[in-house]
Amino acid sequence: MRLIKQNIERDGSGFVTLFPEDPEDMWSAYNLIRPTDTLRASAIRRVTTESSTGSTSSQRLHITLTIKVRSTSFDPQAAELHVSGQIATETPHAKIGQFHTLDLELNRNFTLEKAEGWDSVSTQMVREACDARKGASAWAVVMQEGLANIAVLMGERTVLRQRVSVPIPGKKGDGKSHDKAVERFFGTVLETLLRHVDLNESIPILLASPGYTAGGFLKFVMEGAVRRGDKSLMAQKGNFLVVHSSTGQLHSLGEVLKDPQVAMRLKDTKYARETRLMDGFFDLMRKDEGKAWYGPREVEKAAEAGAVGRGGGVLLISNGLFRAQDVAVRKRWVRLVDKVKDVEGGEVRVLSSEHESGRRLEGLGGIAAILTFPVFDLDEDEEEEDEDDEDGGAKLDAVEEVKS
Repeated sequence: MRLIKQNIERDGSGFVTLFPEDPEDMWSAYNLIRPTDTLRASAIRRVTTESSTGSTSSQRLHITLTIKVRSTSFDPQAAELHVSGQIATETPHAKIGQFHTLDLELNRNFTLEKAEGWDSVSTQMVREACDARKGASAWAVVMQEGLANIAVLMGERTVLRQRVSVPIPGKKGDGKSHDKAVERFFGTVLETLLRHVDLNESIPILLASPGYTAGGFLKFVMEGAVRRGDKSLMAQKGNFLVVHSSTGQLHSLGEVLKDPQVAMRLKDTKYARETRLMDGFFDLMRKDEGKAWYGPREVEKAAEAGAVGRGGGVLLISNGLFRAQDVAVRKRWVRLVDKVKDVEGGEVRVLSSEHESGRRLEGLGGIAAILTFPVFDLDEDEEEEDEDDEDGGAKLDAVEEVKS
């Protein structure tokens, strides 16, 4: 994402103009644009005119519209973002109050103004989106015989780029038909992978599978590169890393990232750091020492007690909570982030719901905390306050008690 212009006052009023350059930028825009915001972007609108004789004609015009956002829709596979709302500024071809859906596109500016002002979370999102260092941190091919899932690990999410499926018959007779099918499968996977990977970049390419499929694929790739004299592909040999996974399905990527070899290779990426944080959180819960809590009330109480501050305190919060329709709900989480980061001096990690670590956090209600010192009984009065409150969290009983 490129920052074209920024004019944000101390009171949070103002606007930013952004220029999305790649599909990852559309995901950033999706997380940034919220209901009640004002969005200005180019649009195509059908305009009907009536002549003096009473005949009508319609044409599609390229115009610039400003809308007050009511909803957003994001297609992660196509990286398409649709923003619906009511027109907020009248033009010769559109009246205030009419409904319109803006289709944000790559390489086209859009200008965003926050109805409730630019808070710390929103401005941080802009900074991260415009960070020139972001981008693909690794590629992954999670496979088994006949099936391969090609995904990219990016700064904010894991994206399935393509799924390859090729029928492979069982081994019969001399097994030649099976071997030919496997070779055809490997060829299709390689061809698909090369359509997505820039061989001029030097980033890890993880090959994961049960058994020997991933190892066989790497052998196929390198032997083919040597045979063809493909120097660019041969230069990638050191970037390939073969690891074991229980299945060839994409969800196995979570276990792949815990492999020590992979963790070492990806140790500097944001994705790996978030995975380590979630692993550390669950380890603390298993120890049941009062230093790991999840749930809105519990985490807020821990923050009020100063337990999520300097010296190891970490607030883990899902980016999905900041997309809440209710402005008051969004402000609740912004206040908590500001308290932990600016007042208590703790660390704040906003995890993406498109990452495996973010999905694990969403399973805990979207919010958790690692404390600097033990705090117990944070959930003690939860039933008295509201027995049916589904938003209330609880400390995980990770170690099952067996009573005799």
